[in-house]
Amino acid sequence: MITSDALGPRPFFVYGTLRPGERNHGLFLRGRTDREQPGRLPGAALYDGPGYPYAVDEPGAAVTGELVTASPRSYAGLLTELDRLEEYVPGDPGNLYERVSRTVELADGTTAPAWVYLAAPAVAARLRTRGRRIAGGDWLERG
Repeated sequence: MITSDALGPRPFFVYGTLRPGERNHGLFLRGRTDREQPGRLPGAALYDGPGYPYAVDEPGAAVTGELVTASPRSYAGLLTELDRLEEYVPGDPGNLYERVSRTVELADGTTAPAWVYLAAPAVAARLRTRGRRIAGGDWLERG
């Protein structure tokens, strides 16, 4: 699992409250992106959290979301703000999410590397045993 910021700027794959039309999109992303494209994160399932979702590694599943490319002038600040929103601190064993690099599939069949916030290992273990999986992997279709 690669979490190093040494990988450099890359798009973000968002699958929950940061998606267009959801509450955090306007607060964090509006006016700060160059591009937003529909995509899928293969090898992950989506679980319902208290008002927000968690993506969890799961072979054979996929999560629906958007690949968001920050404008160059906004990238550093946005990375810091999204880490804060997701309560992610590199190396902290108390993280709810881990920011990792994953490959995202786009609608046109191409792929792109992206940062994605996955459930931290302890959270993922709890979700797999006691969580409510969102069928179809799409937060907007959770019902």
